[in-house]
Amino acid sequence: MLKAIAIVAIVLAVGIAGILVFALTKPDTFRVERTLALKAPAEAIYPLVSDFHFWTSWSPYEGRDPAMKRTFGGTAAGKGATYAWDGNNNVGAGHMEILEASTPSKLRIKLDFERPFEGHNTAEFTFVPQGDATLVTWAMYGPAPFMSKLMQVFINMDTMIGKDFEVGLASLKKLTEK
Repeated sequence: MLKAIAIVAIVLAVGIAGILVFALTKPDTFRVERTLALKAPAEAIYPLVSDFHFWTSWSPYEGRDPAMKRTFGGTAAGKGATYAWDGNNNVGAGHMEILEASTPSKLRIKLDFERPFEGHNTAEFTFVPQGDATLVTWAMYGPAPFMSKLMQVFINMDTMIGKDFEVGLASLKKLTEK
């Protein structure tokens, strides 16, 4: 019996070590992005993204906690605008600040998560006119510390976050193509 327990313990230890070593092979950074063509001019889409007050009308994260606390600060919109949230486990807590606002072509946002996991990333929106449409790209990128790499062994971050971005872009499409 003792020999069987020792074999199981060794197999478990080798398995855990294998997972940890595999996690170390993951990239040190990550990037998730999605693009959608919206049949609207960039000038009609850009204000919905550059003003955090409008995010409640299209962001996929806003509806996950009806009791979420929101705090707006800085400028009303564009560079310097800030937004903090504190919600349930589905949305966690964190804050954003628009660092770059090139109307109506690009927004770069500092995105800091406090919980459920700490993270310091960049979100970026680009708006590229293409005929009677605008290609809107929503991206998030940043460092991938070891805990993030370990999570990536079990969870496809591109799929998980990418689905949310697809939902958000589809909501922007509905709002602007009325």
